[in-house]
Amino acid sequence: MAGLSMRSGIPLLKLPAGTMAPSSQFLAQSYSSEVKARDINLAAMKRGRGGRSSFSGDVVTVFGGNGFIGRGVANRLGKNGSQMIFPYRGDHYKMMRLKVVGDLGQVLFCPFELKDEESIRNAVKHSNIVINLIGRDMETRNFSYTDVNVNGPETIARICKEMGVQRLVHMSSINARAEPERAFLSRGSEWLRTKYAGELAVRDQFPDATIFRCSDVYGQQDNFINRIFSILTRNGFHGIPLYLKGNYTVKQPVHMSDVVTGIMNSLYDPEAIGQTYEAVGPERITMNELVRYMYECTSRTPEAWNFHITELMLDPTAFIKAYMTSKSPFGGVEAFYQQSLDTLERMSISDESEGYPDLTHLGVKLSTLQQRMPWELKARDLFSYYEYETVEEVPIVKPPKILSFHEERDLKNRGAAGLLNIIPGIN
Repeated sequence: MAGLSMRSGIPLLKLPAGTMAPSSQFLAQSYSSEVKARDINLAAMKRGRGGRSSFSGDVVTVFGGNGFIGRGVANRLGKNGSQMIFPYRGDHYKMMRLKVVGDLGQVLFCPFELKDEESIRNAVKHSNIVINLIGRDMETRNFSYTDVNVNGPETIARICKEMGVQRLVHMSSINARAEPERAFLSRGSEWLRTKYAGELAVRDQFPDATIFRCSDVYGQQDNFINRIFSILTRNGFHGIPLYLKGNYTVKQPVHMSDVVTGIMNSLYDPEAIGQTYEAVGPERITMNELVRYMYECTSRTPEAWNFHITELMLDPTAFIKAYMTSKSPFGGVEAFYQQSLDTLERMSISDESEGYPDLTHLGVKLSTLQQRMPWELKARDLFSYYEYETVEEVPIVKPPKILSFHEERDLKNRGAAGLLNIIPGIN
């Protein structure tokens, strides 16, 4: 088709194909699909005074934006005026909750598959920041730990480098090691092993990536609290089975908002480029004491026989339930909270630091358990229906006992006996 154009290229008239006209009068006009898009510097398009109705100049792709930590990151990105791209797989309706995190035109969605490189390329080609929060605590028939923790992050990091992405954030785990600590599984946690391999793969493809090694993250609609209170975790007599009753397992849980703040601060901190951070809480506490405190915050006490802690290694039903739920094709995430044998293994080993900087190096003021945990457990209060008439009626929860350095060292020495600690009088 030929057309009449001005010098600027603006078409004035298009004539049907076959119309005879001198070439000096009519110039060929390309279809719009044949015109290559111009490279636009979005940073030069910053508009507004800040906030959700502004544009910060950042276009951020968040993989796993519909997850627990992803929802918090999405809300913070919308708050500072970033344009967000949320890749998703499956039904797009599950992403609808994220429509409200930003203003009109700031929240975009695109379908993708972790094993489809072209779909990943489409998701990041317009972004200057990419955050990878994809994770799964259990294997499925379609995705193994290697697929989710190694191959997927490696592909995302490689494509980000190819597409000129400026900042990449990757989520890992505090106990990720080439040979993780072992509790009862012969080779330890495969999930932790592949998390470590994923870190190496990301570093190899994108050396400037910022990696966060998280401990157990708790908050609204998390897997950690839900798993502790799940009926699949308890036995028939309200018993909570823990490895060596949780007396030798030291945990350092962190609140979700602190992790999100650390991620957001790292995006604009030059010192975070190529750095690894340990996203852990400010307090180290035994698993036994943590579970005790969580249950007593919900008005459940051992004296009232609402709960008690039992020995995991003497409770075969706990292993059977964990194995069966991990193999079930239904409700592995929403109903069973990704329970598996590997999950039990990770709950049974202590959180160990390797000396990397923590969230305080990113300016995060860490929240203590007493500041956050009672509120997060409020909906699970056994007597939430009851209105206390006087202050004296309100049950007083004993504060969690935080371990000192010397106490933890003593626990570690005594825990070295392993399963012999089951025998009374050994320690």
